[in-house]
Amino acid sequence: MARVVLVTGVSRDLGARFARALAADDQCEVLGVDLAPPRHDLGNVSFVRADIRNPVIAKVMVSHSVDTVVHLAMVATPARAGGRSSMKEINVIGTMQLLAACQKAETLRKLVVQSSVSVYGASPRDPAKFTEEMSARVQPRTGFGKDSVEVESYVRGLARRRPDVVVTTLRLANLMGAGVDSHVTRYLSLPVVPRVMGFDARLQFLHPQDAVEALLLVTERDVPGTFNVAAEDVVTLTQALRMMGRPTIGVPKQAAPTVATLVRQAGLLDFSADQLDALTYGRGMDASRFAEATGFVPAHSSREALAEFVASARPGLLNRERVDRALDSISVLLGSSNPIRESDHG
Repeated sequence: MARVVLVTGVSRDLGARFARALAADDQCEVLGVDLAPPRHDLGNVSFVRADIRNPVIAKVMVSHSVDTVVHLAMVATPARAGGRSSMKEINVIGTMQLLAACQKAETLRKLVVQSSVSVYGASPRDPAKFTEEMSARVQPRTGFGKDSVEVESYVRGLARRRPDVVVTTLRLANLMGAGVDSHVTRYLSLPVVPRVMGFDARLQFLHPQDAVEALLLVTERDVPGTFNVAAEDVVTLTQALRMMGRPTIGVPKQAAPTVATLVRQAGLLDFSADQLDALTYGRGMDASRFAEATGFVPAHSSREALAEFVASARPGLLNRERVDRALDSISVLLGSSNPIRESDHG
């Protein structure tokens, strides 16, 4: 018998990629659920327009005899949800309604939930890399991090109430690659990037295709538990901005919240306090547990994922090619026979 998999959040890029890849398997009937119409090609996915905040989602599951639910409907920024209150409703209330439907669904055998590195918060007291057993040194106070912590607590509750259901939670690193639209990519793409003076955040990424592969793996196999999923390497904020070719402006730490508010009011970027902390201190995850449990190794490093995004993005004022041309011109003016290149100096 064909499996019936319900995937939430298919109007967004990751949800669409995953649902389309899953539906390529003839042994899977895939139902894509979202309130908004899909913006991407869903292939063989059957789209169901429904709001997971409404109990009607339980009727959808019963009428289609759903045996697997993959929850990818989390919203990371208030602007995309229409405000912070709407964002919390989608993330927390929506997940609660979905889990209530899962608890009642007699045919359900598996639940996969997308969580985030945001559950670890960000502070100057953080370890080099968080393992799954560690908790945040400073608990997320607002926004996506706080929502992710709440969602994980409700998912653990369902796992206790339905021991017959295989429950897997994947804490994904920030997605990075060509076409990725997130608060991190928007920040790195600002014409002039404000950054907190005296700090160089550690950034760890996950390519969308690697995220899809990880989700496919735990959907097709039984891998219960909570796992970090990320490329092993980290990139510093300085390195990322150099690759992007963006000039920066230093901001005293005390003034950072004010600057973030001004950037948000200008419509350039929607910063939350937790996202500001992440771009100040950075953070990393140890993904070895997932590798040991599944054999999964991301095909793209953090640097490779970032390089792909850089190649697809609008070049910055200080991109490597422009700097090299400028240094060549200076060398000619100085009468040097050996052109100086920015790449020679890292």
